[in-house]
Amino acid sequence: MNLNSPLRTVVVTGVGATTPLGGDTASTWESLLAGRSGATALQQDWAAELPVRIAAPAAVDPTSVLPGHLARRLDRAAQFAVLAAREAWADAGFTGKAGETGGSFDAGDGTGRISAPADPYRVGSVVGTGVGGVTTLLSQYDVLRERGSRKVSPYTVPMLMPNSPAAHVGMEVDARAGVHTVVSACASGAEAIGYGIDMIRTGRADVVVAGGTEAVIVPLNLAAFGNMMAMSKRNDDPQGASRPYDKGRDGFVLGEGAGVVILEAAEHAARRGAAVYCEAVGQGLSADSYHIAQPEPTGRGIAAALEQLLATTDIRPSEIAHLNAHATSTPQGDVTELKALEKVLGDDMGHVAVSATKSMTGHLLGGAGGIETVATVLALRHRTAPPTINITELDDEVDPSLVSSRPRPLPGGNIVALNNSFGFGGHNVVLGFRVTDGQ
Repeated sequence: MNLNSPLRTVVVTGVGATTPLGGDTASTWESLLAGRSGATALQQDWAAELPVRIAAPAAVDPTSVLPGHLARRLDRAAQFAVLAAREAWADAGFTGKAGETGGSFDAGDGTGRISAPADPYRVGSVVGTGVGGVTTLLSQYDVLRERGSRKVSPYTVPMLMPNSPAAHVGMEVDARAGVHTVVSACASGAEAIGYGIDMIRTGRADVVVAGGTEAVIVPLNLAAFGNMMAMSKRNDDPQGASRPYDKGRDGFVLGEGAGVVILEAAEHAARRGAAVYCEAVGQGLSADSYHIAQPEPTGRGIAAALEQLLATTDIRPSEIAHLNAHATSTPQGDVTELKALEKVLGDDMGHVAVSATKSMTGHLLGGAGGIETVATVLALRHRTAPPTINITELDDEVDPSLVSSRPRPLPGGNIVALNNSFGFGGHNVVLGFRVTDGQ
């Protein structure tokens, strides 16, 4: 690519998700608008003695959907990623792998045009995860200890490696422009999507399957997070446990699943007659360099990420109408995030409808940025901000622009939505999306 050539416009043409609220995008979105929680009490025997006995498991077990031979060779995190990617790929109008002849699909103009196949060498896969195949690691270690080395699965290493979800998604669509894995704790999924945007903007690819996945509802993680005092211990009220911005919040609820979007160069999407959800404008990145697990208390890194997004794109603060906040339901992090945004946006923060969807999905760690990007894209498509649930007493430091109890309509015209994701290690990601009057 000529480094002096202008950056290309990137659009979202497909979405896919499998979450604690539903096994696909439609059911997840319906549950978000209805304000349903996916959290539940854990019934497994191993949970009985843990300090945290609640979580938000996937609504649909991936092994009930995937063929048995495939499921057995994929860690649960990769299973979620493949299912979300399949839905997103089909939603974008692709009927086979890249390079295969496209089938007819509804281009939205009544013509039933044929979708042109994508060039495999111009298709990428970027799927983030915060932990990787820990369920495989733990289960196969148990096999080694209890049954001996000869019983350990030969697929163990390909299943547990963090790049496994991205690799399997890449093979699903025959992506040859690059298969990448972003590992930045709870910012992984969002950073993966930002990486995919940059791949297209700079000319490395025409289409990128991007998102995040996680599957770590296992005793070790629940015990460790619980001992860190990071998770809610409302074991008698799982559906009310994740309560961002509420005075009584006491930590997050662990969730699992995946969210994936199809990013595409605008001219490529137009050439094949694809329907467009919105523009993926860009990302802002920063690092706190403060503490491995605690958020920097002034929010300087969060502010820097948003400032970078504004400086490197044409987004104007006056356009920003919606925020899907990181808001995990921790006492310090929720308020710090909003204060950081207020420092950058000033009075424009007053017209931003803030949603905290982790109140319903729980926190999917590396998968959070994926499903929350899907929610952000759908909020723009439907011009509706989903609610934040479980707020009985709003924190005194939180502005009432928060969307609570019920969905809120978003304005017409050209509007921008932000999706924030932050992770242990001080990773900060702010993604920006825009919808116009014509979309």
